[in-house]
Formats: sequence, C-alpha cells, structure tokens
Amino acid sequence: MTRQFALLLLIFLFFSCKNTDKTNQSTAPQGDLIIFHAGSLSVPFKLIAKEFEKENPGTKVLLEAAGSVACARKITDLKKECDIMASADIEVIDRFLIPNFAEWNISFASNEMIIAFTDKSRLSNEINSTNWYKILSNPKVIYGRADPNADPCGYRSVMTTKLTAMIEENSEILKLLEKDNNFIRPKEVDLLGLLEANAIDYIFIYKSVAIQHQLKFISLGDSINLSNPELENWYAQSVVEISGSKPGDFVQLKGSTMLYGITQLKNAPNPLLAKAFLEFFFNSENGMRIIQEQGQENIIPTFSNTYKQIPDYLKKFATDFKQ
Repeated sequence: MTRQFALLLLIFLFFSCKNTDKTNQSTAPQGDLIIFHAGSLSVPFKLIAKEFEKENPGTKVLLEAAGSVACARKITDLKKECDIMASADIEVIDRFLIPNFAEWNISFASNEMIIAFTDKSRLSNEINSTNWYKILSNPKVIYGRADPNADPCGYRSVMTTKLTAMIEENSEILKLLEKDNNFIRPKEVDLLGLLEANAIDYIFIYKSVAIQHQLKFISLGDSINLSNPELENWYAQSVVEISGSKPGDFVQLKGSTMLYGITQLKNAPNPLLAKAFLEFFFNSENGMRIIQEQGQENIIPTFSNTYKQIPDYLKKFATDFKQ
C-alpha cells in the first residue's frame, strides 16, 4: 500500500510539473516583435534587442531602421505590419500615427545637432563652432545631410542652417542648402560610409551617432543645435516644408527641441510581446541604461499630450503637465 501510494505521488508530481511548464510557456512572451525605428537609434536598439532576447528565450526582435518620417509612412501608406515605432522626432508620431494608427506617445531621450568629420576632412584644422558654415560653403569642401522628406535629421539640418542665417543676419548662408545636394541620403546614418571613405568631408548628424562611431565633431551653440527647451519659441521661427502624403502636398514644420518618442501600434501583431519589450525598454537598468551609454540623455518622465491614453503600466514614464 505504501509502495502504491509513493508511485501515485510520483505520477501526480510529474504531471503537475509538466502542467506548470506548459502554463509558464503560455504566459511567457513568445514570437517575433517588429520594431521600426529612426536610423540614429540603430546602435542602441541592436544592443537592447540582444539583451531582451537573452532574457526572453523564444523571442526575436526584428529591427527595421529608416528615417522617422519614412518609418511612419511604411505604416500609414504601405500598411506594413509593425508592433512598435521609435522616432527621432516625437511630433512624427503625433502627425502621422495618432489617432488612426496609435493612441499615445512617450518621450524618452533628447539629442543635439552637430557637424562631424574625420582627420582626412578638408580644412578640419580650421573648422569651429563659429565658422562652420563658411567652411562648408567652401567649393573645395563636400558635405552631406539627410533627406528632409524622410528623416528628422534632414529637416533639422535645414532648421539649424536657417537659424544660423537669422543670428548672423546673413541670408547668403542659406545658399549652403543649394550645395552638394547629390550627397543627400534617406537617413543620417547612410552618410557614415561616405564620410569614412573620405567621399565627403563633413556631415550634419546627431551628437549620439558621432559618439557611437567615434567621429570628431564640433558642437554648435544652443541657439542653433535644437537641444534647449528654454529656446523653444526661438527654434519655432525656423520653418521647413516637407512633402505631404499626396503628390503636390506639403507639410510645414516648425523648429522645436529634439525629443525622441516611442509608441505601440493599435494593430500590433504581437501586443503581449510589445508590452514586455516596452517594460524592458523603459527600465533604467535595461533599455534606458543602454540609451544613456550610447550618448543620449534620459528625459523620463516628460510631458505627453496623450497622457490619458497611455497604458497604466507605462504612465509613470510620462507626465500630464508641462514643467
């Protein structure tokens, strides 16, 4: 009788463990997660995805980098499946995705415009924060920038140039926007290869990207680098037109402080996995630690004009009032 009882107990424990394993497997995040993200987030997001996959076996993060505007248009125009989108300009999420494709956004990091170069760049021993536009205007010098119609870094390059022309009271500076247009690329990171190959001398790019790729760069003053929230009204005086969603349509963009934003799409193919990733991403020991290590400032919590729509588990990472 004792032997039969022991046997029954072993059978019960065996099947209990099997059922527990199945329960854990069914509740753990599984499958593929599709993330569209700004090109300037390529390095940190690859690192974040690697750590997330390591902590969540059975998951695969599928990253697709492009200019933030191009990312949004893949969702709105091409109807491509996507779980999460991270933009170099939170206004892209507001403008293109909310309310039809997403309900909320959260700002998580800032950045600033700089001009990057290498030791081989022409006149690199002369360029500084006050004469950069003169150096880039030199016929012997070639510079590159991102496409304003596809990438926030592109229209921010234009805004920086326009703000400089206003400060210097010199409209001749705007001629810089007519120069070297054959070196405009869909996103700012596409310019890195050209710079490293010495095909171009300088690029407009974000500070974080220059740090990640160990490039030399000159810092630009707060009045033109789009990094200082206290200068929001000044930045807004620089206006850029980009292509709209239909041929012949244009959208006017006002300069503003750089705020990176992230959202989950309404029709996310894997919402449970998206939730798990966002929790991992906003954790100061996980995703946000990597964001900071890769040269961007953690600005959590920051005002969100969609605070009421943010899921409860993420509300602590945003505020509903402007500081």
